[in-house]
Amino acid sequence: MNRRELETLLLTLESTPPLMARAARGLPASDARRRPAAGGFSLTENVWHLADLEREGFGVRIRRILCEDEPTLSNFDGDRIARERSYQSRDVEAGLQAFSESRRRNIETLRSLTAADWNRSGVQDGVGPLSLADLPRKMAEHDRSHTSDVAALLAELSSTSAPRGTAPPTPHRVSAVA
Repeated sequence: MNRRELETLLLTLESTPPLMARAARGLPASDARRRPAAGGFSLTENVWHLADLEREGFGVRIRRILCEDEPTLSNFDGDRIARERSYQSRDVEAGLQAFSESRRRNIETLRSLTAADWNRSGVQDGVGPLSLADLPRKMAEHDRSHTSDVAALLAELSSTSAPRGTAPPTPHRVSAVA
């Protein structure tokens, strides 16, 4: 990946916290805690999952790969952690702030890496070899998955809250790129 591709990817990663904040804007707390009819995370759970994974998953992986030789990196069990930490009872705004701050720190670290740093790697349980150069792509893929889930959830919330005989309001648009 050349510097231009990396910077484009990092800008995309920077866009996710504001997109999630825009999705939450004006949403009643009860709707922020509603899960999709087909199952999955509520908006609140998505936000806290992103915040904790950013700190305890991606952030830890970045630091350990930089500081250790070929570290073994554990997986982040998002479903288990969401239950144990009661994401549904948490404040969505606090989650948005935690995600934004953790993402900012990780991107700052990634921007400061040298060419040699990008080649450092570890082994992630259940994934295999993982270099620092792989991490921004994995982060972006994960972001796309969650922003897509949130967009579908907002569309579902909009369609179920419209009064009979009226068209549902247009949902907030959420994507991995602003």
